[in-house]
Amino acid sequence: MVFLIDYGLAKKWKTSNGEHIPFRDGKSLTGTAQYASANTHLGIEQSRRDDLEGVGYVLLYLLKGELPWQGLKGAKNKDEKYQQIKECKVNTSIELLCQGYPEEMATYMNYCRTLSFEETPNYAFLRRTFKKLYEKCCFDHDYLFDWTIQRFRVD
Repeated sequence: MVFLIDYGLAKKWKTSNGEHIPFRDGKSLTGTAQYASANTHLGIEQSRRDDLEGVGYVLLYLLKGELPWQGLKGAKNKDEKYQQIKECKVNTSIELLCQGYPEEMATYMNYCRTLSFEETPNYAFLRRTFKKLYEKCCFDHDYLFDWTIQRFRVD
């Protein structure tokens, strides 16, 4: 079985006979509005491209600490809030969203936004993009991670 990740929800993106799920529009927002793809806000059925775009928003949030559509004021209810987020997300260019951060983030986000509904993402390209960034930053792959280093000693 193959699933889409929807930040707490799971959904098959292939039917039982191995075909991609059909394109549909007019859908209501499912998932977390802050990280949902632009297409999801526009009511389009989610596919793999939308998961990748959502991951990009999470990465940008971790880098920046805030996304342009967070903390918007004036919405009277959830529908108005989602409308504000949609308008901001759709009208914020990828270049502006990624300004001041490695160009690879804009490359990633632009790639996600240009994928068609049924298109199989080029995961090797995406991995290479971030691997090149890792090397460009001169990081040393020493296999030591934050969670493998004991920081505090408890006796």
